[in-house]
Amino acid sequence: MPIPTFLKPRILIAASAALALSACFGAPDVMKNGGGKQSTTTKPSRPQVVGTPSFTTAEAQQCAFDLKQAGVRFTPLPNQDHGGGCTSIDSVKLLDIGTPVSGLGSMTCPLAKNFAAWVQYAVKPAARKYLGQEVVKIETFGTYSCRNIYGGRSGRMSQHAFSNAIDVSGFLLADGRRVMLDGGWTGDKSSQEFLRALHKSGCRRFGTVLGPDYNAAHYNHFHFDMSGNGYCR
Repeated sequence: MPIPTFLKPRILIAASAALALSACFGAPDVMKNGGGKQSTTTKPSRPQVVGTPSFTTAEAQQCAFDLKQAGVRFTPLPNQDHGGGCTSIDSVKLLDIGTPVSGLGSMTCPLAKNFAAWVQYAVKPAARKYLGQEVVKIETFGTYSCRNIYGGRSGRMSQHAFSNAIDVSGFLLADGRRVMLDGGWTGDKSSQEFLRALHKSGCRRFGTVLGPDYNAAHYNHFHFDMSGNGYCR
């Protein structure tokens, strides 16, 4: 039966809305397979880990509120049990802390909050004071990693295994210079003063701070985590 002329615009609008929704939430399998018959196999391309709701405690909710109040953009992540004793609980993905940062993955909310504050109130002022420049990017070796402590003999799991640690390796300045822990820690005077000021400030914000003077495994980065109670090396 032919579609009446006066109904055609409404049908087109409804079809457009359906396509827009499919773009937001993902197309159904029949569309993903090129419009042919729906695939009878539903094997995922990689293992799927189902998380549980996060930020259910008052403490975690306060941390998320503090991040928002500080103007930090982030995405809350579901609680995850990754297996092997590795977890991500009440963690976030930082989207914008005012300075670009490479390598950021899952971070516990307290770590994310303290890291964002360290960048704002330590890194930026120290760069102006000791280097006469703005920091335009911070380089890291990442956050979450399911592994034991590097360079240790105890066999204990690293705080990275709980999304509770970050390793900072260097800083890119507005004039194009890069001040890296590898070389900068024992480099020119201004680089040494800058990096040592950041190490000292980190010791006031994080539970554990390890730098190049701690052991050979940390010659090229600062390790910051929220465990311990002011352990600073």
